[in-house]
Amino acid sequence: MFFLKLIIRNAFRHRLRTILTVIGVAIAVLAFGLLRTLVGLWYLGVESSSATRLVTRNSISLVFPLPISYKDRIRQVPGVKIVSWGSWFGGIYIEPKNFFANFAVEPKSYLELYPEFVLPPDQKAAFLLDRRGAVAGRKLAGKYGWKIGDQIPLKGTVFPGQWEFVLRGIYRGAQKSTDETQFFFQWDYLNETMKKTVPRRSDQAGFYMIGVTRPDQAAEVAVAVDRMFRNSLAETLTETEKAFQLGFVSMTEAIMIAIKIVSYVVIVIIMVVAANTMAMTARERMGEYATLKTLGFGSRHIAGIVFGESIVISMIGGLTGVVLTFPAAHWIETELSQFFPVFNVSASTINLDLLAAFIVGVTAAIFPTWRGATIGIAEGLRRIG
Repeated sequence: MFFLKLIIRNAFRHRLRTILTVIGVAIAVLAFGLLRTLVGLWYLGVESSSATRLVTRNSISLVFPLPISYKDRIRQVPGVKIVSWGSWFGGIYIEPKNFFANFAVEPKSYLELYPEFVLPPDQKAAFLLDRRGAVAGRKLAGKYGWKIGDQIPLKGTVFPGQWEFVLRGIYRGAQKSTDETQFFFQWDYLNETMKKTVPRRSDQAGFYMIGVTRPDQAAEVAVAVDRMFRNSLAETLTETEKAFQLGFVSMTEAIMIAIKIVSYVVIVIIMVVAANTMAMTARERMGEYATLKTLGFGSRHIAGIVFGESIVISMIGGLTGVVLTFPAAHWIETELSQFFPVFNVSASTINLDLLAAFIVGVTAAIFPTWRGATIGIAEGLRRIG
């Protein structure tokens, strides 16, 4: 207890220096935690992918469509439980900055394939009955103040024109990690409009979603589907939902590596700053350490005091950084929801934050601890300042 009181008093003897060091560690831990969360969320779509869902697209590129007639042939493949289809719409709400994911989908099969999108029964029924009906995620609806029955205009980019939708449902995620910022409407509405305006673009789907009976059938079904359309005018590429998501993630792999490197560099920088602070503190107290040794304190006692002071300062900064991480994450999720629909700080990230703070404290204390423990009594008493 005596040593603990001594460590705490020493840690706050120079309050301004200690406060600045704590702030530095807190900011470093905060930045480290947010960057690590960002990296984790980048792979969230991959981790939350279902093992029983496949995605079929044009083998050349996702930009090229597939004939809608493929759906009936895909249904005949052994192991296929359900087939849905859709197209990326790319609509803009009022002005370009209001961007969010929006799709045209076959509603009944799509909702069956994605049970993580929880929709009240009455809203689901209204959506299925209204050709211009649309469904939005809870966070998306909250951001723009949408209510059930509102008219929602979107300016088409992939499919030009002014499109009007009626909000018939607001879904919530079954899990905390479920994306609640999506917007989807009936594919038939899109197709019927294309038949009237641009007939050559009608009866086409951007992708097919396939539900298989068992996860172990996924590879077999994917091969069978692609073999069926081999040498056709629109060959297919079928892959698991996880592999499909990884295809997008791989495009930004270099960015993710750079972010990881930056997160570690931040910790290294604050480690150097903390080490300099502790070295300065130890240098000022060499006379005190020598005096303690004359009173019977051993080298291990001096080492414990110096080491403990460094750990206390760094862990206070680490805990402060962890506390600040949650409001910062909430702000990012609220203000930047179009880029980060989910920004949850995981328990593993918190543990990494605290571990990083502990490593900073240990590293910063190594040299001052050794210097204080090995200083001779005569040499220490001769030092001033």
